[in-house]
Amino acid sequence: AADIRRIQKTGKVASLMGVEGGSQIDNSLPVLRMYHALGVRYMTLTHTKHNDWADSANEPARPQPLSDYGKAVVREMNRIGMLVDLSHVSPGTMKAVLATTKAPVIFSHSSARGIADHVRNVPDDVLPLVKANGGVVMATYVPGFINSARQAWEAARAGERQRLAALHIGDLPRQGAAMAEWDAKNPRPEVGIKDVADHIERLVKLAGVDHVGIGGDLDGIDSTPTGLEGVETYPALIAELLRRGMSEADCEKIAGGNLLRVLDAAEKVAASMAGETPPDVKP
Repeated sequence: AADIRRIQKTGKVASLMGVEGGSQIDNSLPVLRMYHALGVRYMTLTHTKHNDWADSANEPARPQPLSDYGKAVVREMNRIGMLVDLSHVSPGTMKAVLATTKAPVIFSHSSARGIADHVRNVPDDVLPLVKANGGVVMATYVPGFINSARQAWEAARAGERQRLAALHIGDLPRQGAAMAEWDAKNPRPEVGIKDVADHIERLVKLAGVDHVGIGGDLDGIDSTPTGLEGVETYPALIAELLRRGMSEADCEKIAGGNLLRVLDAAEKVAASMAGETPPDVKP
C-alpha cells in the first residue's frame, strides 16, 4: 500500500499483480509463497471451474465448498500478506472464507446480485458479511453481469449458436449466415454508465461506502458499457456518482481508497503472524 501511494505521488499509475484461479498454485503452499516472493499481492481462489479445495460459481455446488486445505490456503495468504479475492467463487465458498480469514477480502470484479441475478455477482446476504470483515466489493463493467436484459440476450444467443451448430453440422458458412440473420432480428441490449452506477449504489446500501470499489475487468471482456470503453473513462463514472449525490470523499474511497485500506489491513495481519511457522499441509 505504501508503494502504491508513493508511486501515485509521482504522477504514475501503480498496478498490482494477481493470480486469477487458485488452481495455478498446483495444490502447493510453497508455490503460493513463491508467487508472493515474485510480487503477486492477490489471488482469486477459483476461476471458471472448481479446483481441489474451493468451489467456483460456474459449477454445481459441492458439500464442502472450501476444504480444510482451502482454509489452510486462506490462512497462509493471511500470513504472507496476499489478498484473498472472492470473485469467481460460489456463495458457499464466499461464506466459508469470510468465516476463516483474519484479513479483509476483496471481490476484484463482481457486482450486486440483487440487481442482476448472475452467478458472478455477490448475493445480498453476503454483503453484510463483507462489511463485517472489512473487505471491499469492486463493481465490474461486464455487460452480461450488470444488466439482466443483456444477460438474457447473451444466453439466448449462445443457445441459438448451439442450435445452428447442431442443425447445420460442419457447414460453417451456413451457420454464420443464420447467426447473422438472428443478430439482425435480435439487437443487442445497450448497457451504459447508469448500470454500473446502479450496482455501486446497491453495494453501498447493503455493505456501506467503505466497502465498495471499481473493478472494470477491462482486460477480460470484448465489450463494455457505453461510455466506459477504457480506463480514460473512469471520470465519467465518478461524475455519475457525484450527480447521484455521493460526496467527493465517498467517491475517493470507491475509486481506490477502500482497496488501499484493505491492503493496509492485510499487511498488518501479516505482520501480526510473522512469528508463525509456515504450514506444510497437502490436500
